[in-house]
Parts: sequence; C-alpha cells; structure tokens
Amino acid sequence: MKQNLPEGFIKGVITGLLIGEGHFGGDGRQAQITLRMHGRHEALFQWLLEAVPGSRLYGPYFHGGRFYYQWMVRGRSLKEFMARLDLDFLAKVDPPTYQRICQMKERYDV
Repeated sequence: MKQNLPEGFIKGVITGLLIGEGHFGGDGRQAQITLRMHGRHEALFQWLLEAVPGSRLYGPYFHGGRFYYQWMVRGRSLKEFMARLDLDFLAKVDPPTYQRICQMKERYDV
C-alpha cells in the first residue's frame, strides 16, 4: 500500500463506507462491490483507488440532475480486498451489511 496511514485506519474508513454506501452484488458472472456517491467525493474515490489495488472508478455521470461517481471492485481484486476486511468485526457492528456481503460471497463463490 502506497499510503502512509495505519492499516487499521484504512480498514476503518473502508468499513464505514461499505456500511453507509456499499452495494454488494454482481453482474451475473462475477461478484462486485459498488460505491456510488456525489461528485464532490472525487478525492475520496481517488484515495480508494490507491487503497484498493485493482479497483476502478467510473464517471463522472450526470443523470436526472445528479452528479456522481461509481467505484467498483471485482474479480481477483475483490477476492484480495475481501481477505483484508475483518468480517467478524463487521458481523458484530452491522449484521445487515455483513449478511449482504455473505449473500454475495455465497451467490458468486467469492
């Protein structure tokens, strides 16, 4: 990781984003985690690109009066990302998010 931040801090920020904004699913062939947020969060998305190697940023999009970006991680990058997350902690602090992640993992064999 290229950043000079403690790994625990990075995991905490990412966990918070997943709890608040995460979508867990797939395209029918492979699993993906998606974050979609207002364009004013572009700097945060750029940080995520560094924090999660292999992730991608799409946008900006302008649709229906909205301005947003969409960040995704899938494939091998998703498997490596999932290995870094503390899912036991997530199960304790936010069972609904943990359950959605487990459903995605089961459906797509992640």
